[in-house]
Amino acid sequence: QVQLVESGGGLVQAGDSLRLSCAASARTFTSLSMAWFRQAPGKEREFVAAINLTGGRTTYADSVQGRFTISRDNAKNTLALQMNSLKPEDTAVYYCGARRSIALITSDAAIEYWGQGTQVTVSS
Repeated sequence: QVQLVESGGGLVQAGDSLRLSCAASARTFTSLSMAWFRQAPGKEREFVAAINLTGGRTTYADSVQGRFTISRDNAKNTLALQMNSLKPEDTAVYYCGARRSIALITSDAAIEYWGQGTQVTVSS
């Protein structure tokens, strides 16, 4: 079983930056493909960013491309999401997810393990 715990959410103003972290309990973190998703009020959960086992490959949703950066530290079993130039439309609960896979994960249907989520609120 893999436990994921997100942290780093909060209330910021438009244009600010925020860094989210996800700590994983897995001893085999390097076997987990990781991703961030988000869910805004009244909307379905959507893909944000994904990273492969080694961190050598990443992919992003068009809405965050160029503003967000996903990274992982396999020595510390942690996943991060650096969010810059935040917009009010980035307001959502952000979730980290994992799957034992070598592929990049961009669909929430493929996620095996979820964190509890962390709230990000961006005021205008």
